[in-house]
Amino acid sequence: MDLQLTGKTALVTGASRGIGLEITRALAAEGVRVAAGARTVTPELAALPGVTAITADLATPAGAAALVDQAAAALGEFDVLVNNVGGVVPASMRAAGFLDIDDESWQRTFELNLFGTVRVTRGALPSLLRRRGVIINISSIGARAAFPPVDYGTAKAALTNLSKALAEEFGGRGVRALTVSPGPTRTRNWSDPGGYAGDLARAEGADLDRFLAEVPARMGITTGRLTEPAETAALVTFLASPLAGNLNGADYLADGGVLKTV
Repeated sequence: MDLQLTGKTALVTGASRGIGLEITRALAAEGVRVAAGARTVTPELAALPGVTAITADLATPAGAAALVDQAAAALGEFDVLVNNVGGVVPASMRAAGFLDIDDESWQRTFELNLFGTVRVTRGALPSLLRRRGVIINISSIGARAAFPPVDYGTAKAALTNLSKALAEEFGGRGVRALTVSPGPTRTRNWSDPGGYAGDLARAEGADLDRFLAEVPARMGITTGRLTEPAETAALVTFLASPLAGNLNGADYLADGGVLKTV
């Protein structure tokens, strides 16, 4: 299938690994010229053909502004913006619950998962309006369900709301805004012993491999496995394409069937 993306441009945040890296790879494979922002540019990202890797810390206003400026210098205008940057901050990952998460952790979580996206979107939007482009925000099923830690899910819920608000305000001017909400995905956050799943496994006194093998049943993943990053990237790439040209304001789950509500 020709997604009609050849020659278009995209800015992707949080592109160094996992879902962000696969989104960057998938867009580039469709002929998109991609500016890929990451706090640390990994060798895998730097090696992708057709991709301009840019070092940027989106937890700061200056970092977001610098990323948009450098991406615009590389690409000119933007057809696609994928806000993938996000994650659980270490203090929240270790927290026992709501009462164990202090103000600093809440602030860092919102800077990483919401405010960085707000700033990049604000900077890229004039170009997206001129190009009648699309914004795709990568949220989480934690936005819809009470999975710990609470600060992460709350920030992602705000991000999902932001997508809907952008769709309402700018849809009539040609800019689409969509959300993709992954569930458990086989990224380093789940497979690395130092990641989120590793911390959960240690808290239970369990081996990480055994813990991961039990995750589908414990979380009700009806497909029986974690989602692969490339699968979510394929969904994002389709939504970014003209073939999805009348899709706007929706939130697409990529969770293997974890959430059971209609």
